[in-house]
Parts: sequence; structure tokens; C-alpha cells
Amino acid sequence: MDDATSAEQLGRFLTLGDTAELLNISTNQAYALVRSGELPAIKVGAGGQWRVERSVLESYIAAMYEHTRRMNLWNQADYTNLTEFSFGQPRDN
Repeated sequence: MDDATSAEQLGRFLTLGDTAELLNISTNQAYALVRSGELPAIKVGAGGQWRVERSVLESYIAAMYEHTRRMNLWNQADYTNLTEFSFGQPRDN
């Protein structure tokens, strides 16, 4: 797929190859995301070919941005240097 090919031209469902290319990862990495359940997908056809719905991929990307944003905020927080939270529970020393 070249730069002139837009996501709209790919249609509603993407192959794992298309998904991998859009995420700039290998097809094996895309397959691992699907197999783990991290990236929802369906199997279609007699051969059970994986397909990722374009809108699901866009939601996944948005969720990863949000996850990264939250992790960055956490890492910037003053209390990230603490090694343990006790939450009121007695600690064994």
C-alpha cells in the first residue's frame, strides 16, 4: 500500500497485512495482538482469515494514545518515586 492509498479505500475490514502496515509493525506482531485479544478481530471464510474492522483499529489506536498519556502523567507525578503504597495496611518489617 503506498501513501496515496487511504484507509477509506481499504474498505470496512482490513487484513492482518493491511493492519500491520497501518500500524507500521510486522504481520506477526499484528497476529499476536489479535491472538492475545488486545486487538479485536473476526475470522471469516472457510479458511478462517482474520479481519480487523477499520473502526475497531481506530478505537484501538485512540486507546493506546490514552494509555500512553496516562502512563506519562503517572511517570511525571511526584509519588512515582515511592517504592510501595501501604493503603493503610500494616507492613511487615
